[in-house]
This record gives sequence, C-alpha cells and structure tokens, in this order.
Amino acid sequence: MKSLFEHGPSLRTRLLLALIIAGALMFLDHRLQTMQPVRSFLSTATAPVQYLAVLPEEVMNRVVYLATTRSALREENLRLRDELLELEMAVQRLNFLENENARLRQLLGSEVRQASRRMVAEVVAVATDPFSHQVVINKGYANGVYEGQPVLDNRGILGQVISVARTTARVILISDQSHAISLRAERNDIRVIAKGIGDLNQLELSFIPHSTELKEGDVLVSSGLGGVFPEGYPVAQISSIDRDERLQYARVLVTPFAQLDRVRTLLLLWPANATEQPVYDEVEDVD
Repeated sequence: MKSLFEHGPSLRTRLLLALIIAGALMFLDHRLQTMQPVRSFLSTATAPVQYLAVLPEEVMNRVVYLATTRSALREENLRLRDELLELEMAVQRLNFLENENARLRQLLGSEVRQASRRMVAEVVAVATDPFSHQVVINKGYANGVYEGQPVLDNRGILGQVISVARTTARVILISDQSHAISLRAERNDIRVIAKGIGDLNQLELSFIPHSTELKEGDVLVSSGLGGVFPEGYPVAQISSIDRDERLQYARVLVTPFAQLDRVRTLLLLWPANATEQPVYDEVEDVD
C-alpha cells in the first residue's frame, strides 16, 4: 500500500516553508500590527481559563492574609491595651508624686514649680555643613518661639533655638562642637558640663578629675543651671571613663538619649519662667 504523501514535498521543504511563513507573519506583525486583533481575541477568550487556573491560589492567599492580619491585629490590640494600663498606672503615680512634691515644697517654703507649656514642631531642613549640627523647624516667632528656647524629643533634650524667623527657627543640637550643657548625675548629684564633639552619638564631659565618683551607666539629667534648660530632663548616659593618669583629666564619654541622627518631630518647651507665650495653630490642641 502506497503512502498518500509519497509524492508531496519533503520534510525539509515543509520545515523551510513553515519558517518562511512564520518569519513573514512576525515581520508583518512587527511592522503593521496585523496580528494584534488575533492576540486580543485570544487573550479575551483565554482570560476566564487563566482566572480559573489562578483562582485557588488567590483564594488561599487571601484566606492566609486575612487570618494573619486578624491574628496580628488581635496581638497588637492586646499589647496596646497592656501599654495603656501601664501608662494609666504611671500617670496616677506621676500625679501622686507631683502633688507630694508640691506639698513638700510648700512645707519648705520653696516655690511650687508650674507645668511647662509645649508645642510640637517638625524638622524641615538640616544643615549641609558636616561640622555644624543644626536643623530648621517649621515654627517661628509667629508661634511664640524665642532664642534660647529648649527643644526635646520623646527621649530627652535635643538642643536649643539659636535664631528665629517668622515661620521657622534654627535649632543647634547638643552634639554641635560649639554647644555645652550643664548636667548632674541622677545617682549622686555630681554636676558636670557636657560638650558636643561633632559626633551625633557621643558627648564629652569637661574637666572631670580622676577621682570622680562617676561610673559607667550613670544617667545624667539637666541641672537647671544657666536658666535655659529646666531641671530634671534626661540628657545622656555615661558610656566610658578613661582614667589615664598621663592625662590631666579623666576622659568621660556619654551617649545622648535623644535620637540626634534621625530627628523629625520635636517638642518646643516654654518653661514656667519664660516671658514668651506659645501661639498655637487652630488645628493644634493647647496642653
């Protein structure tokens, strides 16, 4: 029995013909977009099939996401509830201590300290000079900001205002080489001077004798001397003490509590003895 394709073109000829047709179609499609309607039709026709093919995976991913999100929200809710209870207890304790402190000051005949007024500000620019640690904030004398005003973040003292414009002000950080601040050790009330050394992560204590009773880990707070920074705000913690006798004084380095290298939002403080008054925006709440 003879094959029906015995006298037809050879396989090589058919392959060559198929390649020529494919190349022509590719050329026409590339130049004239002749196959675009066909592609659109095929894409439309196969879209339901593709959707059904990925549907189980999409459903599974959605279920896992919902379960994970719900579990994470439940855990976060429990954590926030615990933190709220702790903060409420801390506020109650703080109110008790403030009232007790006020009574003791009255018994001693000392002036009762008034609560400081404060305002939130944001950093809008950072000094480009690598040897100057200064930032610009979005509050100025229109908001009651004044030169020498103390500035804090949620961890401790950041610096102070050095110049004021109408809607902006320039703040020098405590790490600037030209800045110094009077501190006292929280453990034994030793008074020291912390000076900036151009390092955002370190300050240096000046003129510390080798026989000092300071030790690593001591917390330093503002002393209130100088009338710029109110007393008792955290500033730094002693990180190292070098008592090399070849040096005239001990070299004491401290680590600031404030995050000087990533400050974005800060707090302007009006001490009770400040003559200026804060001017709040309409959207701001007065504390």
